[in-house]
Amino acid sequence: MADVSLRQLELFAALPDFTTSSAAAAHLHISESALSQAITGLERTVGEQLCVRRKARGLALTPAGQHFAMQARRILADTRELVQGDRLGEELRGSVKFGCYASFAASVVPELLEGFPRRHPGVDLETTVGTNEDLFPALQSGRLDVAITYERFLPAGYRHRKVYATELEAHLHPDHPLAAGSTVDLADLAGEPLILYDVSPSTINIVEAFAARGLEPRIAARVTQIILVEALVGRGMGYGLLMSRPNALPMSVEGRPVAIRPFDPPVTLSNVVGIWPEDMTLTRRASALLDYAVEKLGDYGRAGVVQSAATHDVAAPPHAGSDAFQE
Repeated sequence: MADVSLRQLELFAALPDFTTSSAAAAHLHISESALSQAITGLERTVGEQLCVRRKARGLALTPAGQHFAMQARRILADTRELVQGDRLGEELRGSVKFGCYASFAASVVPELLEGFPRRHPGVDLETTVGTNEDLFPALQSGRLDVAITYERFLPAGYRHRKVYATELEAHLHPDHPLAAGSTVDLADLAGEPLILYDVSPSTINIVEAFAARGLEPRIAARVTQIILVEALVGRGMGYGLLMSRPNALPMSVEGRPVAIRPFDPPVTLSNVVGIWPEDMTLTRRASALLDYAVEKLGDYGRAGVVQSAATHDVAAPPHAGSDAFQE
């Protein structure tokens, strides 16, 4: 068996997060020369160059090094699980590193951070908020145990569990004529000024939703923040198209009321899901976190909406909350 220590794996697993050996060494609380010796020892053992170290250019992992670091992180995670692993019937102990998609994090993360530690005081939660471009690599490298994101646009290679249903909703000024009804037809908004949440792939999704009805939106403003969409809607400058979310009030950041209406027929139905790589097994702690998320958020969503094959999963609510199309 190759003579590789867990300490060597721990040191090398940290390297993808740094661009220089000195920064990595400082983070690991060892000297740069000790880190260099550890890397050299690993390379000698595996018989391949794992990284390129140049003073002028910093630190760069080779393709073999990137693969080695990813596998090292998984080995370390498995080792931690073996040492602190939860036996059935015993109180859960250890950590859960979970990620959450940024655009709805404010509606999900507080619920989990407040309630889950009360139920499982022996579990430490570490939270990362970001886009899928942040969350997917962190899951694959073992830096996250589980992430909560949209089911739409989910690539192959992930297992998932539904947390709650969501759908596109219209955000209107309370005095808008369409706010008087309980639902809105997308066609009735085509001629109205749209405050577009202009973040990929939100923009193309909205354009395609109109195109599917032979329509084209009239875009009055393009903004890249959900709170700004709702602020402009609250001032009566146009309407917004945002995905529904729990734990959100029907008002702008300025405290102005916003009328939120579901579409009839429904538009862009989807789910928010917990995901993890299919070649990894959830720890009991991470599974318990998803159980808690489903318990607290799973009833959110509009019942009885049947999704066609052209859209996606079950639907969401005429509820007070909202969130933008997945970014």
